[in-house]
Amino acid sequence: MAGEVAAAEVTGVKHLSSAEAAAEEEKLRLLREAVHALPVNAVKDLWSIGACVRCIFRLFGLHELMCSHPSLSISKWCDILEDVMRKKDGEFNEQSHQERSRETNFCKICLGILQFLYYDDTGTLLKKYSADDFAVVISEPVKQQYQQIDSFSLEVSLPSAVTENDQAVWLYMKNKYRHELWFQEKAECQFISTKDILKLLVINPLQRLLGVKSTQSSFRVRLTYSHSDALSRDDVQEGNGGNKRRKTGMLSYKAGFTGDLKTTGESVTPHVESFDSHIVDGDGLTKVCPKEAQDISCNNLMAQLDKVGKPCSLTIHCCRSSTYIGGRYLKYSRNVSQTRWVIDDERMGEASVEEIIGGAILPIFQGDNYKFHAAGREDIDVRMLGTGRPFLVEIQNARQVPSEALIKEIEKKINSLESQYVKVKNLRAVGSQGWDLMREGEAEKQKQYTALVWISRPVSDEDLQTISSLTELKVAQKTPIRVLHRRSPLEREKTIHWMQVERVSGSSQYLLLHLCTQAGTYIKEFVHGDFGRTQPSIGSILGCRTEILQLDVTDVKMDCFQEE
Repeated sequence: MAGEVAAAEVTGVKHLSSAEAAAEEEKLRLLREAVHALPVNAVKDLWSIGACVRCIFRLFGLHELMCSHPSLSISKWCDILEDVMRKKDGEFNEQSHQERSRETNFCKICLGILQFLYYDDTGTLLKKYSADDFAVVISEPVKQQYQQIDSFSLEVSLPSAVTENDQAVWLYMKNKYRHELWFQEKAECQFISTKDILKLLVINPLQRLLGVKSTQSSFRVRLTYSHSDALSRDDVQEGNGGNKRRKTGMLSYKAGFTGDLKTTGESVTPHVESFDSHIVDGDGLTKVCPKEAQDISCNNLMAQLDKVGKPCSLTIHCCRSSTYIGGRYLKYSRNVSQTRWVIDDERMGEASVEEIIGGAILPIFQGDNYKFHAAGREDIDVRMLGTGRPFLVEIQNARQVPSEALIKEIEKKINSLESQYVKVKNLRAVGSQGWDLMREGEAEKQKQYTALVWISRPVSDEDLQTISSLTELKVAQKTPIRVLHRRSPLEREKTIHWMQVERVSGSSQYLLLHLCTQAGTYIKEFVHGDFGRTQPSIGSILGCRTEILQLDVTDVKMDCFQEE
């Protein structure tokens, strides 16, 4: 397999100061002392079943020492292990040379994950020899695509075969060494999962390369390891009624995903979901501790480890949580819908508010897509005037986060469009709390309208007085006929808070109706009555036929996105 490796990079030699060299030498001395305490027979045993040197170190609880040397190549780890073991057992040298070639193959326990051996998206087999080298691979897509990040979180998804291997090895070691003092004192309580070791190995180098801390962040770096053999086995298990893993997050995770790495300050601790096969110790690391089960022999262990015969495929995916831009929009056209409207492949209207605003914002943010959200909606033939309607544009996976000044430039750009269909005001970046601002008081919000109304007889002064005198008028509205095809047939009670009426000069049968209503009131139906489905209506109050000719929304009374 070594001949297949396309990119094998050896860690470069660093020129250290005398103080740095002394500190590094002290770390290596502590490492050798820790390795010296390992039981030779158990190390030989693990090496013989195909464990890589990093798996051997983690299985004996040396994860802290291992993670403190991210620049050491895997061959250096082998040298340290062999050197110490040779001094303790003269026979170890011959065996180790025979088994050393395993480091050019893949580890049967971690499936090459801790060897940084993997297939990339093109199917090319790659190998990195140190945690520093592997961190460079992870950091490259981040630096290429995202210019502004202030923190990140690292997520890892592994095939279930890796967890199964961890469990099998633990049972094997427990069966064989449970009576030995070293196992009772150390290994049983410090057996750390492959996933957590991978996170701990790369997190500090990745922080240095990106120049930001790892913490709970809106920017996520996800390593997804997959394996065709492992996935096929999972499918068979699920088809036979086995456990099904819940899919969470923005992508369909591969089998075996159990959590995200969380960090707090300088302390790095993986955050995991606790299954029956794991316990989470006080330090937050996942300890592989299967439920009390049958012992496992060497033959059974090898049968488990031989189920998968090649390294995993690795996909590195970076994603930022949704970014929100809020404001208020005004719509001046009676032929522009709020969102894109297509019926039988035919476009309705000249444009949409959604496309005009979102189309101007998305290219600046360099996101994957956007969603448009508004506090209610007006019909395509209704203008939105006055203070405007609150809205949010949700940009998915934004690669740029514009400054406040640039957002103001976006506002100017929209407002200077030649069509002049739509304008925006009070545009600003908001966090996810923008949703709270939009929903706050939404059910109780009031809206003001101006309607041009025709009545079937001349308007009298008594008509004007009758309408204007009505306040807090309760109206029962059945679902309008025009929207029955897409709304439930319900009856809703709404309130008309006040109304004012003025004549239209030059005509005795037209009037301008100004009214303030509870959110959700169907204004058109309140005017003409909808064949008696709205009671009372302007028509029933005046005792004649009434029709609405034009309608404008003049105010949406909500506190969000007002002038600062």
